[in-house]
Amino acid sequence: MRIHSILLAAALTLVLPGLSLAQDLSDDRIKALIAETMRENPELVLEALQALEARQADAQAAAAAAVLTSERTLLDRDPNAPVLGNPDGDVTVVEFFDYNCPYCKRAMPEVDALLAEDGNVRLVMREWPILSEGSAFAARAALAARKQGKYPEMHNALMEMRGKVEADTVLRVAGEIGLDVEKLKADMQSPEIDEHIATSMRLAEALGFNGTPSFVVGDQLIPGFVEKAQLAEVVSAARAVE
Repeated sequence: MRIHSILLAAALTLVLPGLSLAQDLSDDRIKALIAETMRENPELVLEALQALEARQADAQAAAAAAVLTSERTLLDRDPNAPVLGNPDGDVTVVEFFDYNCPYCKRAMPEVDALLAEDGNVRLVMREWPILSEGSAFAARAALAARKQGKYPEMHNALMEMRGKVEADTVLRVAGEIGLDVEKLKADMQSPEIDEHIATSMRLAEALGFNGTPSFVVGDQLIPGFVEKAQLAEVVSAARAVE
């Protein structure tokens, strides 16, 4: 049986579980059986799709849980990742973000409110520039600002920018907050910056994230925008486990 036929037969077994893949059915016969089943029993198709989605969700959750276990130290304690909030806090929040992401900018005051309210939260910053070349330039500049002790200032300034973040605006902001721009441009080529961004890409993919912002708190994954109240609840739950 050709690959195409195998896939069609597999689809048919979702709506006709009693059918064996071993049956020698032509593509046309398989298609006819699927069409007939969908007309006569549309609820079976819905149930099959729901079951497939549930299996996929379970598999993704299991894969993410394995990553959280195997990469816990790197997620929470990567020495090459900036930390805001309380460096000695008892709960770590990991944020994956992009400076051109409007939802990241919306989430920033929510995260800041959490840090202001809870003095025992460590915020690990994972620069994940996925939206544009300007995003990548901004991420490199922010990480390079660590060499001059101004990562928080650079991060906040870039997050507060309105409009698209691009190379010229990033350098302008760097000068406005007192960075040595020429040194910054040189430091942006550091291999530590390459490593940070590559690690962010790898971790985000392994965890199943497909957009920014995305958060990790303990064993919980939070994709997308989140309000302070929800973050606080997840932090409390993580604290109770430890």
